[in-house]
Amino acid sequence: MLIAAGALLPVVVLAGFAAQGSIGLWPHLLRNVLANALGQTAILLAGVGVIVAVIGTVTAWLIAGFDFPGRRILGWALALPLAVPTYIVAYAYLDILHPVGPVQSLLRDLLGYSSPREFRLPDIRSVWGCVLLLGFVLYPYVYLPVRALFATQAANLLEASRTLGAGPARVFWRVVLPLARPAIAVGMALALMEALNDIGAAEFLGVRTLTVSVYATWINRGDLPGAAQIAIVMLLIVVSLVLVERRARRGQRYAGGAHRLLPLSRTRLRGASAVFAALVCALPVLVGFAAPAAYLAHQAWRRVVHAGIPPRIWVEAGQTAALALVATLVAVGLGLVISAAPRLRPSPATRAAARISTLGYAVPGTILAIGLLPVITFADRQISGVLGWFMTNAPQLLLLGSGAALIHAYVTRFLAIGTGGIEAGMTRIPLSFDHAARSMGQSPTGVFRRIHLPLTRASMAAAGLLIFVDCVKELPATLLLRPLNVETLATHLYGEAARGTYEDGSIAALLIVVIGMLPVALLSRGIRA
Repeated sequence: MLIAAGALLPVVVLAGFAAQGSIGLWPHLLRNVLANALGQTAILLAGVGVIVAVIGTVTAWLIAGFDFPGRRILGWALALPLAVPTYIVAYAYLDILHPVGPVQSLLRDLLGYSSPREFRLPDIRSVWGCVLLLGFVLYPYVYLPVRALFATQAANLLEASRTLGAGPARVFWRVVLPLARPAIAVGMALALMEALNDIGAAEFLGVRTLTVSVYATWINRGDLPGAAQIAIVMLLIVVSLVLVERRARRGQRYAGGAHRLLPLSRTRLRGASAVFAALVCALPVLVGFAAPAAYLAHQAWRRVVHAGIPPRIWVEAGQTAALALVATLVAVGLGLVISAAPRLRPSPATRAAARISTLGYAVPGTILAIGLLPVITFADRQISGVLGWFMTNAPQLLLLGSGAALIHAYVTRFLAIGTGGIEAGMTRIPLSFDHAARSMGQSPTGVFRRIHLPLTRASMAAAGLLIFVDCVKELPATLLLRPLNVETLATHLYGEAARGTYEDGSIAALLIVVIGMLPVALLSRGIRA
């Protein structure tokens, strides 16, 4: 229950802080801020939702149901865009598709033009450019669960539909899509929450979303109550997304039969069909991962050859790793408690607290930062006042300056990942193990220490790696809560991109991508298994 209270604290404080703002501020917000921000946010979410659903479902079905050249490589490569944060993709494509960048320069040479004034592509700095880039980066949130669902549940139903005379197209529309609905809904909800939480890509591409408006209202105008009121609107949108996703699956059951599930038999494609399937699966990998990763590697190599590796990058990498490691250890430890408590001390209160404690994943980093800042500053004042009795120069920003506020935000935001991963491992431990241990005199703590901990080590390691990488990539909360004079790889890249010095930020971006590839490899291995 204490963990649940810590997760709810930023939201409660945010609501109270927003209530302190002037009611007369709302007409101004509605007229000058929310009208434009809500419109662009709605277009962004609708466009990204359609793209991730189409790409994720189609590619998952092609990989799971058909055999064609390159299928094995593309099967795991389709998850690689998860390794690239959205703001890094925007950062890369701003240079790749610049009027004097490599793509447009090559097109002008091929078409016989000599100047960007004679020929240039539409500017990527638009809401539609942002929709396309975010869609091609976030589709793995749909692809991974849909592919896993096809691999475990689809075979028996597909065989039954084929024996009843249904062709491939009818099987897809009448069986495959309805079967994939829960996985598509969950994946879309996660992708849309990530799109709503994005600040770097939207700002780089000139899109005025609610998240960008919150940041600008707080940092540029110094209006924290106004930023809190806009954040409340964001929170309502996030809650609505979660409720719509759950309502869409209300009363539906997708369990397989009690008989043994058959492996899904793949249809062999040949000729033009095989080439088309390979191209359909390769295009998202090329746009969402290969092109930006190749650009970053090239730019980083140029930077190293001409100016060497900047010494500060290693300091920033160390600061990034230290903050992420501490947050990961705390999140995994709390995730163990949340996962084990309903099993060892089952009660309605325990189960409700466990669910509440994982709601932070649905709260964008900007909202967490605004909700935590007043609490942290109040605690810093109290601590400084107490320390003032014992020392002359008592520290004024002990929690904020030490990174405790940022670690709290990381833990609250990604605790659901740790809890979900550990719970997945703990559900595989039969209850008979617990009963046998209790009959031999073990207390609940002893069962947890001697049974659950050893048998969930693999799940803890996988969950911890995912949390670590997400902390490394996180940008909105890091921008707002990092200690003074502390830069992470993400904030370093954000600063270089804001100044237009893309080459100087390429090394930091490449390091983030390399780190992000670790959990993708684990996810792909788990899917194959």
